Amino acid sequence: MKNSILMRTNLLVSTIIILGFIITATLSYQANYRASLANIEQISSLTSEGIYFQIMSVFTKPVNISLTMAHDELLIDYLANEKDHLDNPDYTATITNYLDAYRKQYGYDSVFFVSRATGRYYNFNGVDRVLTPDNPENMWFYMLLKGTKHYTLVVDNDEVEGASNALTIFVNCQIKDAKDEIIGVVGVGFRVGYLQQLLRDYEEHFGISAYLINENGDIEVSTTHTGYEKENFFHVRHYEELKSPILGWKKNYAALNLWSKGQNNYVASRYISELSWHVIVDRDTEAMLKAMRQKLYVTAAIIALVILTVLFVITCVIRNFNKKITKLTEESQEFFKKETEQLYDNIYELNITSNCPVGESTERYFESLGAPKGTPYDEGLRRIAEKQIKAEFREGYINTFTPKNVLREYERGTDHLQYDFMISQNGSDYFWMRIDARIFYCTEDHSIRMYTYRKNIDAEKRKEKQITEQARLDEMTGLYTKTATERLIKGLLAKNAQGKYAFFIFDIDNFKNVNDEFGHAFGDAVIKEFTKIIRSRFRKDDLIGRIGGDEFAAFIPLPHAGWATNKAQELSKALNTIYTEQAAQWKLSASIGVAIAPQDGTTFEALYRKADLALYETKKRGKNGYTVYH
Repeated sequence: MKNSILMRTNLLVSTIIILGFIITATLSYQANYRASLANIEQISSLTSEGIYFQIMSVFTKPVNISLTMAHDELLIDYLANEKDHLDNPDYTATITNYLDAYRKQYGYDSVFFVSRATGRYYNFNGVDRVLTPDNPENMWFYMLLKGTKHYTLVVDNDEVEGASNALTIFVNCQIKDAKDEIIGVVGVGFRVGYLQQLLRDYEEHFGISAYLINENGDIEVSTTHTGYEKENFFHVRHYEELKSPILGWKKNYAALNLWSKGQNNYVASRYISELSWHVIVDRDTEAMLKAMRQKLYVTAAIIALVILTVLFVITCVIRNFNKKITKLTEESQEFFKKETEQLYDNIYELNITSNCPVGESTERYFESLGAPKGTPYDEGLRRIAEKQIKAEFREGYINTFTPKNVLREYERGTDHLQYDFMISQNGSDYFWMRIDARIFYCTEDHSIRMYTYRKNIDAEKRKEKQITEQARLDEMTGLYTKTATERLIKGLLAKNAQGKYAFFIFDIDNFKNVNDEFGHAFGDAVIKEFTKIIRSRFRKDDLIGRIGGDEFAAFIPLPHAGWATNKAQELSKALNTIYTEQAAQWKLSASIGVAIAPQDGTTFEALYRKADLALYETKKRGKNGYTVYH
């Protein structure tokens, strides 16, 4: 009987695994095929974008340097006077040193300029050669002189002595005189191997082929070709049908993505208008499809081996399966319980549907607060609020965890509630507590239940308060910052728009001279002394802030009509003093402006403007005094 059951079980498992594999393999192959094609498109497009920005980064610097030299007045003047110094070694040495300085500064393989008048080719070693129109190697120079483009990029061999005809990318730029006539060409060059290595890195990393082609389709740079060879990309890759759309694509803000005939190759193109080049990324899909088929065959073989292994394992394990599962479940529950108890102070379970506590620990907690056994949960909730929770948090506590709200939130799809409040165990010493509640459906009695986890967060809240307070205060003076001052004043005016207040603005006279004459350290000491005097003339809780480097404000309830004038006079006298630190002395004084609310305004902006006008009047009278706006 047992063997029969085991055989049927093995047969059923085998059938399920085989059918599952067939269905999964089919769907996976189709999904992977589509995903792979999408991935190829995405990688090709992103790679073309990456190469585009890398190329822009590589060429921006040499183009800018060439343009800088082309507009250098010193070079233009030297070139204009070249004919008068053809046999002057100092003239040649000056140009050589000029070009060599750029070569050393930026590390280029070639830095040169060519005179249109003499055809002389100067570089960092001197006069290398004289260019003539009858030499085909010099066509780049004469085409640039006749062309309309201010600069061009050319891939050519470096004919300079000692360069070994190394393939180099040259940035050639026209030099124009004051009459806008071309008098020569200047430029820099770097070896083509640098760009080839950049493209090689992309090819090795992403499995693609990368090309830089010009507007005729000729390959300027690739890992296997250079512009010196004059190979056409569309001929090399047999992409004649893609030539027109790719070369016609001139939008440098977006890539052109195309499939070749037969859907075997994916091509992404990006136009670089600054260079008149196209970045081409070519991805062959045949290798990908072959690899997918091979993986499918390997997977089938593995599945067959897995089936045999599974059947063997099932035969050995099935008799003990239930026992082990039960043991693991118990261990998991025990672990969860221990870990949860370490995180939270108390955990209680509640039956929301039946409106009652669940478990002895929850009932004992309710009884400790004077709620007899059998007391409904919502009534116990109110007793907890009345006996332990601070008055301003009681309503929010009850509204959050009342059965009606819990059921409403569960219907909305919410399974987690949280509330922070202040609680006391003795009725006087309050601390912060957080309740996290998890709502769930109990299948045993088909009820909605809730676990509540209590956690003491007093230290966390105190830390938050400390950080908030630090953000409100100026670090040097301990006064409110400008932002905090404005916010607090607006808050007072919002509560009592017709309240009577005095708005003071203080400005330390000639404070800039303090820093200039004695340094910033002495200046900081003067500000601290100024702050000390102001603090001593106001009450501890009065609103005083630093609203600028040497500008301060105070917002004080006005006891009577003449108080603001008397206080301003008192402050002006107190701030008129001599500050001494070691051998340094400074005559301290302040200009004060005062506005009165509500007669001068009922908003921060209006009062600040009036007080600032009063301050300006004080300064006009020679500073060291006060003015009450009127």
